[in-house]
Amino acid sequence: MDFAFYLFNKKNIMQSQFFAAINQLCDEKNISREKVIETVESALKAAYRKDFGNKDQNIDIDLDENSGLATVFQVFDVVEKVEDENIEIDLKDAKKYDKKAKISSQVRVDVTPTNYGRIAAQAAKQVIIQKIQEAERDVMYDTFKDRENELINAIIYRVDGKSIYVNLDDKITTALAHEHQIPGEKYYSGQRIKLYLDKVIKTTKGPELIISRTHKNLVKKLLELEIPEIKSGIVEVKSIARDPGVRCKVAVFSTDEKIDPIGSCVGQKGVRVKNIMDELNGERIDIIQWSEDMEEYIKTALAPAKTTVIKLYENEKRSKVYVQPDQRPLAIGKRGQNVRLASLLTNWEIDILDIGEYEGAQPKAEVKEKIEDQTIESLKIDEKLIESLKIANLTLVKQLKGLAVKDLAEVEGINEEGAKSIEAAVKKFK
Repeated sequence: MDFAFYLFNKKNIMQSQFFAAINQLCDEKNISREKVIETVESALKAAYRKDFGNKDQNIDIDLDENSGLATVFQVFDVVEKVEDENIEIDLKDAKKYDKKAKISSQVRVDVTPTNYGRIAAQAAKQVIIQKIQEAERDVMYDTFKDRENELINAIIYRVDGKSIYVNLDDKITTALAHEHQIPGEKYYSGQRIKLYLDKVIKTTKGPELIISRTHKNLVKKLLELEIPEIKSGIVEVKSIARDPGVRCKVAVFSTDEKIDPIGSCVGQKGVRVKNIMDELNGERIDIIQWSEDMEEYIKTALAPAKTTVIKLYENEKRSKVYVQPDQRPLAIGKRGQNVRLASLLTNWEIDILDIGEYEGAQPKAEVKEKIEDQTIESLKIDEKLIESLKIANLTLVKQLKGLAVKDLAEVEGINEEGAKSIEAAVKKFK
């Protein structure tokens, strides 16, 4: 919109089209009409001071919507003795403009220049645009300040490389920052998307909306929208961990034993969770059962991997999870994704270890098979004792099973103390 065109004609008469443009602007941008008129008047004052007066003058502008006239007035204080000609006038001169003037009153003098028109309009144009942008930002703040932590409907307004501009609720246009865009998601003008309004903050450049497609609470809001049981509170979302655009884990719980929280979220043939996945550019969503039992919670959080033993360190909020060799890659996940999401979901540090690093974790049948192949070096006893056993041709752990301390002490180079340490080491394999 060219404000310079609308502001004045050659005879310094305000175009009636200008007010029509103001009304249109207010409707489109949801800006207060009074604020826009006040902004225009302020800009015209600044333009007059710059080109025809000085910064010390007290300038007033009258915009007459009925006649279309714009008149510039210089306001003077009526005094007995003038000390500052920019803002003061004596009583005699004041009565030339207002017969009712008196000391301590004010008079307004028409100082509208004969050539005041397009020059003033051009000078005021940038100020007007700036002020209107400020007014628009104020409207944005007033509109959204109470809507933090809400799901917002948006339409992609413009795509410029990595810069995405969206129109929110058909009212406000703002940018979707690159770090809040789902990696790999394609955006195009006119596309309808849902966003999470994280924060509304004030900056030196005006209010700023922090909107996101990557925030974990976007998933929560979509779940509330899609799943009535979550919206009503029958099913509770306890925790969410996301790798935006790739995978998400959601822990759910219900105090009603008759309600299956996982089934409620997944829906018949998975239709409920699929709708959410489609909204999130195909992001895979795993719904798991939340549990107060941290061992059980960590176990389900690491699904689909199967765990064998979980050791908890409560004070450190840390766990060691032992798995079979074939389950370790699944437990860790591609680029550590599965264990990372499980750790974020449970808020516990999780270390994935091979079952071979945990004694006694395997079933007895597997332990026996393991012992059959174990050499005496695995007993981790003194090297001199190992050498003595080898000389006696006792090289496998299975050969030492059933031997008493008395029997072992009869081996050359092994005393009673050494025999006891060997017996203790063998027992650890039972």
